[in-house]
Amino acid sequence: MKALFLAGGLGTRLKPITDDLPKPMVPIMGKPLLERNIENLKKHGVDEIVLSTCYKPHKIEKYFEDGRKLGVKISYISEDVPLGTAGAIKNAQRFFNDTFLVFNADILSDIDISEMIRFHKEKGALATIAVTQVDNPSAYGVIEHDKNGFVTAFKEKPQPHESSSNLINAGVYIFEPQLLDEIPSGRAVSIERETYPLLLQKGFKIAVYNRCSYWLDLGTPEKYLKAHNDILEGNLQIGNHDFNKNLQCISKTAKISHNAKIIGPVYIGDNVEIGSFAVIGPDTALCDDSSVGMGAKVVGSVVWDHVHVGGGASVVNSVVMSNCRVDRNSEEYNTVLTENFSHPIAV
Repeated sequence: MKALFLAGGLGTRLKPITDDLPKPMVPIMGKPLLERNIENLKKHGVDEIVLSTCYKPHKIEKYFEDGRKLGVKISYISEDVPLGTAGAIKNAQRFFNDTFLVFNADILSDIDISEMIRFHKEKGALATIAVTQVDNPSAYGVIEHDKNGFVTAFKEKPQPHESSSNLINAGVYIFEPQLLDEIPSGRAVSIERETYPLLLQKGFKIAVYNRCSYWLDLGTPEKYLKAHNDILEGNLQIGNHDFNKNLQCISKTAKISHNAKIIGPVYIGDNVEIGSFAVIGPDTALCDDSSVGMGAKVVGSVVWDHVHVGGGASVVNSVVMSNCRVDRNSEEYNTVLTENFSHPIAV
């Protein structure tokens, strides 16, 4: 089975992290989010990937190339202007002549893809939508369904009295290729506001897959930190890292001073160096080739690769992007640090 990743978003709410980086390339535990999601798909036998890009597509193509290094085949299709979810799917029509998967490329979830495919086939639906529950659905488009698990209505940002559903679109779909014939070409098309209501009107069956216990849209710096916190706390397994069993995931190539203090859960990548009396953790990820000077403190933060945290500095509840230098004895709280600037984030 083939899969389409919708990887063209601008990532506006995730700025400044996405100022020079496409959102799907933002690293999760040291690897791009998109790579993490492709690795997961491989476990379910999906080895042909189509990437629909728009914002800084060259950065995605340069990293993944033809997919050979990940053991998959990757093809690319790019939009000159954003076409919306359905428009981007229609734009990739030539790649799909059988049942296929579609993913928003900016989400983390624990959806069992093999189980979702089986569910889709059993339901005999034209489309199956993975859904997740939220406490307050008024900021989303909600999905209503009948007792047999088929969609009955889509409601955009309903008030509490307007819908009894708290299920929202999780950004993972399984489609039959016939669905593509129902999407107009050559213009932007919203799948939630236009395509799905049209399918219901025509009597097509759309199934609801409601077996997702973890789901997060990496929409903001706060959610980016939350994603790492959830992984470190064992709420979501990524790659081979299982923090339920091991609160400290430390590379064998890391060099840690014997009197540094490591407080789990932490992730410490390859060639990381940690000086004397430094304090690392809890809920902290130090990615490859980063270093922390003597007496520095890094807590509740995500430190990307090739970063140096100067001696005596404090980095708390922050994101430190690649190649940054944190000054000696400085204090960085609730910030995103780029190479030249510090950007406050909400707490």
